[in-house]
Amino acid sequence: MRRAALRLCALGKGQLTPGRGLTQGPQNPKKQGIFHIQEVRDKLREIVGASTNWRDHVKAMEERKLLHSFLAKSQDGLPPRRMKDSYIEVLLPLGSEPELREKYLTVQNTVRFGRILEDLDSLGVLVCYMHNKIHSAKTSPLSIVTALVDKIDMCKKSLSPEQDIKFSGHVSWVGKTSMEVKMQMFQLHGDEFCPVLDATFVMVARDSENKGPAFVNPLIPESPEEEELFRQGELNKGRRIAFSSTSLLKMAPSADERTTIHEMFLSTLDPKTISFRSRVLPPNAVWMENSKLKSLEICHPQERNIFNRIFGGFLMRKAYELAWATACSFGGSRPFVVAVDDIMFQKPVEVGSLLFLSSQVCFTQNNYIQVRVHSEVASLQEKTHTTTNVFHFTFMSEKEVPLVFPKTYGESMLYLDGQRHFNSMSGPATLRKDYFLEPKESHTC
Repeated sequence: MRRAALRLCALGKGQLTPGRGLTQGPQNPKKQGIFHIQEVRDKLREIVGASTNWRDHVKAMEERKLLHSFLAKSQDGLPPRRMKDSYIEVLLPLGSEPELREKYLTVQNTVRFGRILEDLDSLGVLVCYMHNKIHSAKTSPLSIVTALVDKIDMCKKSLSPEQDIKFSGHVSWVGKTSMEVKMQMFQLHGDEFCPVLDATFVMVARDSENKGPAFVNPLIPESPEEEELFRQGELNKGRRIAFSSTSLLKMAPSADERTTIHEMFLSTLDPKTISFRSRVLPPNAVWMENSKLKSLEICHPQERNIFNRIFGGFLMRKAYELAWATACSFGGSRPFVVAVDDIMFQKPVEVGSLLFLSSQVCFTQNNYIQVRVHSEVASLQEKTHTTTNVFHFTFMSEKEVPLVFPKTYGESMLYLDGQRHFNSMSGPATLRKDYFLEPKESHTC
């Protein structure tokens, strides 16, 4: 699903990045037009006409029905946009606003990655609204939601909570009703913002009531760099389709994968017996069924998005925190997130839902732990559970971790799926040499 892992981190000073290729001059956090992180959600509410009062949400949604007439009948009727039309920068002033820092602080004096996921989700939506802005209307007729987190790559083990962070993002590819958004995150070192994260999200446009698809403005690349970004967006779409078509839920494992599972099975047979039922663990190994953690969340109105459903960033934060706890418990030391990929938002989560999260280690290699989190909501009336999301996180532990072994065929499929996601991260060798330094030890880009 991803290109060379952590490619952003290998970029040297002064080299062109997608964000910098869209603007002129140095990246000054005080320049005009940059958003404060707390302004992003306020701007989104303004764009869709959402109320900050939960009691008014029904009235606000009724008013959005009147915006149907502003929706385009086809994409041909919409003016094309450039990448720089959607480009925005957002400042997270952790260093200069200590009261804001508390929200992002971990007990290890680093930045909470779950909070960063929330900010990326909000930024991705705002970028898409900038791309589809109707200058003659204050309120947008589109309902833009996150469809997929294609990839998030980290090139720093942890972030300092005492230095400002800046996000940038822009639309890099569009289809008829979907958009790919490229986002980067930088942290201030001295007087320069240095890259620490690269993210690709896929957003979809829905009508004003969020009931059906809606057309988005076409995108015109203006330079060779932008043409390459657009071409990569097309390739990403093709890879997602190919990856989905070979899903283990649809097709049998490959010959190599079947061999892997059979060899793992043979290595767990008890040599003292001639039986397929007698299973023993090899040295330094754990049964997959013993690597689980679960949690339950009550989805309160406080966590709603601008369309009065549960905020996707909140779901990602809760899934990440459970995955982190799972990796920590399994590895016996503090884990660090390396990559996030292939988070599909299958169904929206309604306010008031009971959200069940189930986390499991599904693959390990050396210091790496691949964790899968499955989320589902319960229908109290029908007494059924419906899957809403599946999350995939890659962590690195401070020390080598045990191997994980499946017992059942279902667990074997989880193992192979985890292996596929891990292998799509094309190599720990591309990590920066200062990846493992604590924030206070690293001062260069």
